[in-house]
Amino acid sequence: MTTFVAKPAEVEKKWVLIDASGLVVGRLATLIAMRLKGKHKAIYTPHVDCGDNVIVINAEKVVFTGKKLEKKVYHHHTGYIGGIKERSAKMIMEGRFPERILEKAVERMLKRGPLHRKIMGNLRVYKGEKHPHEAQNPEKLDIAKLNRKNEGAV
Repeated sequence: MTTFVAKPAEVEKKWVLIDASGLVVGRLATLIAMRLKGKHKAIYTPHVDCGDNVIVINAEKVVFTGKKLEKKVYHHHTGYIGGIKERSAKMIMEGRFPERILEKAVERMLKRGPLHRKIMGNLRVYKGEKHPHEAQNPEKLDIAKLNRKNEGAV
């Protein structure tokens, strides 16, 4: 008996739409990462992009549990000496690009490398209700219905 290995030409990619309003960031990010990687499929192969294309709308309405909104800190470095900068989750959520919180959460759950960069290209996160991918007929996925803990206490 031989092990099945999926080839990129054999993979059938679907489009999935997720409404993030009221969902917990970490729980949502794990489910998105699993969908992007393709682990929910029987033909999963670690070195092949066999995941789906994921569209996330209402990214500004995600919820943090506990006091993470005030206490969680994101760091980045400018490249200069002493150039480490930090911003709280609250600052990012109130800023111009609140969707970056979800993008970073998903990005940090995937293994780094060339496949990681290709997989991240299959994720589209939008701030509002509108998205330009209506022609792909995305299938709506209800994350809140999967587990009662997925939906934060609003």
